[in-house]
Amino acid sequence: MGTQAPTDQNNYSRTNNEQEIARQKAIDDWLPITSSRKAKWWYSAFHNVTAMVGAGVLSLPYAMSELGWGPGVAVLVLSWIVTVYTLWQMVEMHEIVPGKRFDRYHELGQCAFGEKLGLYIVVPQQLVVEVAVNIIYMVTGGQSLKKFHDTVCPSCKQIKLTYFIMIFASVHFVLSHLPNFDSISGVSLAAAVMSLSYSTIAWGASIDKGVQKDVEYGYKAKSTAGTVFNFLSALGDVAFAYAGHNVVLEIQATIPSTPEKPSKGPMWKGVIVAYIIIALCYFPVALVGYYIFGNNVSDNILISLEKPAWLIAMANMFVVIHVIGGYQIYAMPVFDMIETLLVKKLRFPPSTMLRFVVRNLYVACTMFVGITFPFFGGLLGFFGGFAFAPTTYFLPCIMWLLICKPRKYSLSWWTNWVCIVLGIENASDASANHQGSPENMSSSSVELSLDDTSN
Repeated sequence: MGTQAPTDQNNYSRTNNEQEIARQKAIDDWLPITSSRKAKWWYSAFHNVTAMVGAGVLSLPYAMSELGWGPGVAVLVLSWIVTVYTLWQMVEMHEIVPGKRFDRYHELGQCAFGEKLGLYIVVPQQLVVEVAVNIIYMVTGGQSLKKFHDTVCPSCKQIKLTYFIMIFASVHFVLSHLPNFDSISGVSLAAAVMSLSYSTIAWGASIDKGVQKDVEYGYKAKSTAGTVFNFLSALGDVAFAYAGHNVVLEIQATIPSTPEKPSKGPMWKGVIVAYIIIALCYFPVALVGYYIFGNNVSDNILISLEKPAWLIAMANMFVVIHVIGGYQIYAMPVFDMIETLLVKKLRFPPSTMLRFVVRNLYVACTMFVGITFPFFGGLLGFFGGFAFAPTTYFLPCIMWLLICKPRKYSLSWWTNWVCIVLGIENASDASANHQGSPENMSSSSVELSLDDTSN
């Protein structure tokens, strides 16, 4: 009898472990990031386009007006190159540990910095980015709906922006209940097509409008301090435009992977296609918009275009459709974080009701904040410098140095350190200086004031 107790105890422990493993698997099969791994490479393409190309592309001509021709082109091209490189690093690190997939940004952070420190470093930054994008998209969707309404019916009674934001939010009270990334693929595809469409309309209509009379390309600020503030703010706008890295690992998690065919192959194929499309969207809009309007361009290029009315109305509706998809792309990792906390840590049973309550509350909160702070230009510059630059420009490089450990003074080592230095400088300067500029504080309300005028 004395030798039987340990055996029974071992069997009991083994049974408990098996039950816990089964429970964790059931939870992973329910959570939005890991519940489906059937995505194709083209899913990666349009998910990344939807995540990257958004409200930021409309502010690029305005950023060019604050940067000037030389620095503006240099910053756009350098940002494109650096973000391709850092995104490649994240794709490579997704399965850097044999037999394990880092399905979430913070899981890769934990591998690099440690279990607790990785969470403290990555999760706050990732949440700030994703929640900020959702709030900005909530505002942008409402503003574009209002612009569409005012363009189609200039003689109609003016409706407050608040109501258009609520209309936009009502769509997400429905779409947010789609369970995972694969289920929003149709929405994301439509959003990616719309991003290319309204970007083409923006620069095409600008060319049709022609170079404006007395166009000026000099810095608009009257003082040296104002010029410096505007320049640093523009860096934040550009950082926002390249902010898709926050959902890259989550997108790659939906792609099937085997030792023979790892997920990085189709993921990288989709990324290449996505970045070609991104270049076709960003560079023509930024360069043509600035060339046509000079430093008088609005912080949303579509606001500077008033005619033909039908084309501008169409472009604004395309923006609405795009930011609907963009909102869902950035909201899905937030849903995953919240639902993981509730189910794994607080032991809530996974259920449809839990998901219904969590996601409705989140949409309602972003709607409320968007209604309370209906700014466009100001939010882009501030959040671009404060949060988007770290998670896009230099955090992947730091994790690469810690995980892959390239040889000191090698090309990889130098490349990563250059990206880190440039990214930190961009983040600290843009976030610290954006709010202090009188020019920027006034320009943040440009879109609202112009929206209240008829065509």
